[in-house]
Order: sequence, then C-alpha cells, then structure tokens
Amino acid sequence: MPSGPMNSPAAAGVSRRTFFRYFASKEDVVVQFLGDLGAGMHAGLCDRPAGERPSLALRHAVSVPLAACGDQSERALSVVQLILRTPALRARFLERQAQWRDGLATELARRLELGAETDLSPQLAAGMALTAFDAVLRRWSGSDGAEDPAALIEDAFAVITPALDASPAAR
Repeated sequence: MPSGPMNSPAAAGVSRRTFFRYFASKEDVVVQFLGDLGAGMHAGLCDRPAGERPSLALRHAVSVPLAACGDQSERALSVVQLILRTPALRARFLERQAQWRDGLATELARRLELGAETDLSPQLAAGMALTAFDAVLRRWSGSDGAEDPAALIEDAFAVITPALDASPAAR
C-alpha cells in the first residue's frame, strides 16, 4: 500500500494490536468502510416516504454516507483518498458500487411497484445517483476536504433531477 495518512494503525488512532484484532489488513478497513457506505445508502432509501419522487429519495440515500464522511472528515478523507489513489482498492470500490446499484434499484423498483428485472428505470436511476456520489467523492477528495460534500451533492442532483423525475419510474 502507498504511504500516507492511513499507513499505520496509529494513524487511525488505535494501537497496532487493537487494529489487527478487528481487521486482518488495511484493505479490510477499506472493505468495511465501503460496506458501511452501501448499508447507509440502502437504509437511507428504505427510510424515505413511499410516494416521494425518485430524485428526492435517491438524493437523501446518497447524502446519508456523505454526511457521515463529513462528520468523520479527517479519517473518512484519508480512507477515500486511499481508495481513489490505489488501483486495487479503486477496483473494489467500483465492484461495491455495482452491488449498491443493484440494491438501490431493487428497492426503488419495489417502492414504485415496477419490475426490477423488466424495467430499466430503477437501474438507470440508481446508476445516476451513484455516479453523482462518485463525482462528489472525487471532488471532495481532490480538494483535500476543503469542499463541502453536502453542497456538492446538491449541485450534482440539480443536474440529474430532471432526468430522474422524468423517467417512467417517477410517473
């Protein structure tokens, strides 16, 4: 792994022994972090009102983990930068995003009473939301945390909301 802020367990604020009691490797930390992001998104979507427009429900769903990143800014930024700068971890991140897309699409189809396997709208909507999420993480990471992820996601959804709400899933 490259050197940097997450190069040692001490950088995470724990002893090496404690760190490896919970995680076999630094990659496991990243995998756990990614799992938490995905679970936060899915829970965020499930918690939204049933009749809410897809743009609002999905914006909230991707905002949940971004808010958590903002709350844990320094540590989250270190992990996000590590993921985005390490090819193997970036590949894991993209793999996880595909799983998140499927989960969000299934939930969106359920909410809108559409066939998850037969209607393209839920998959496309989930894909747009995750593309916005990814763009925000890249921008936030590239600014070394100087930009506000909440403001960035608002800007991103301003661009994609018309498409989300014009789709057959929104009708």
